[in-house]
Amino acid sequence: MLFSKDMSPQEFVLAATPADLLRSLQALDDLEIVGVDVERADWNRYYRAAALIQVGGQGRVALIDPLAITDLSPLSAFLADRTAVFHAMENDLRPLSAAGVEPQRLEDTSIAAAMLGLPTGLEALLSRLLGIEPTGDKAAMQRANWEARPLTEEMLSYAAGDVADLPELWSVLHQQLRASDRESWYRQELAAGIALPPVEERREWTRTRGIGRLDLAARTRVRTLWTIRERLAQNTNTAPSRILGDRVLVDLAISPPGGAEELQRRGMRRQAVRIFGEQIMAALTVGDGQIPEPRPPSRSPSEADRSKADKLRALRAELARELDLDPGVLCPSRTLMAAVLAAPTTAEALYQRLGLRPWQWELLGERFCKALGIPSALPANEEQPDGRPAQP
Repeated sequence: MLFSKDMSPQEFVLAATPADLLRSLQALDDLEIVGVDVERADWNRYYRAAALIQVGGQGRVALIDPLAITDLSPLSAFLADRTAVFHAMENDLRPLSAAGVEPQRLEDTSIAAAMLGLPTGLEALLSRLLGIEPTGDKAAMQRANWEARPLTEEMLSYAAGDVADLPELWSVLHQQLRASDRESWYRQELAAGIALPPVEERREWTRTRGIGRLDLAARTRVRTLWTIRERLAQNTNTAPSRILGDRVLVDLAISPPGGAEELQRRGMRRQAVRIFGEQIMAALTVGDGQIPEPRPPSRSPSEADRSKADKLRALRAELARELDLDPGVLCPSRTLMAAVLAAPTTAEALYQRLGLRPWQWELLGERFCKALGIPSALPANEEQPDGRPAQP
């Protein structure tokens, strides 16, 4: 069924059949740059999946139902000839790829905004740069079940608003990137974002909250539980938190239960206990070395280490203020102490340990090297990640 609704300044069309899809894309045929967004249906799944795909610009939007249309090749062909503008594309590329849609020319307004020191939230950007005040309850829409059918008019309007003005927003941001001579920064960050593996492949047990002060035995159990939970989640396409939340996982690792009957009392969902309880208990009692113990940290930071990290943090903050950037955009906080603990003795070693992009190193490298007493030049034959020769 084709559903259309005129709204000022938006017009959106819901495409739920192959014929609808073709007609909705034809209505956008004159657009060379289109906004693209995905509403996901993965709150209870391990793998990200698309429940609605939005494409449009200049106030016109096609809302495409991938749950009703199995062949999205017309959308792939449509995007192949156009620039697709995303906002925080990291959330959308995997669900699109899983649906058989892989745009080739990408831009990202969130990354562009970060390079300009602007707020990265879409609503704040639309208001600040275009004078558009989005309507609707965003929090409610983020909690909404996008798999439910039929979608409400409020949900459709909200989804359309996510892309209707993205091309115009990108145009303004692009002009500002060029005017501020920061487009090369943006291009490096965009390429890094596109190259990132899916979020499912970047999960690490060491990021489990609450493990920082655990002893080695408890950390070993956390890793064992996390590994089993990850395997179960992948095999059943179940969100890890639906199997065992991090807080409960850490609690079980600190004080293992006496039997499966305790799991629900300790915070594990009843259905999860029924389906996964035996595997969780087996993981807690494994003792045959199937999962090796995690390596403890090489050493704890000394006062001298903390002083060095604080010095790097202060230098980063000072430069961030000068450039009107978020300090984390210049260099992620988590890498500073790790770099200090690695005790690099050359600029190359520091550069690699920090994992900076060339534009970040150009701004921070000499300052950081001086603060740590390291010669600031990289080897003459060293290449930056984008293929350019290193700075002398």
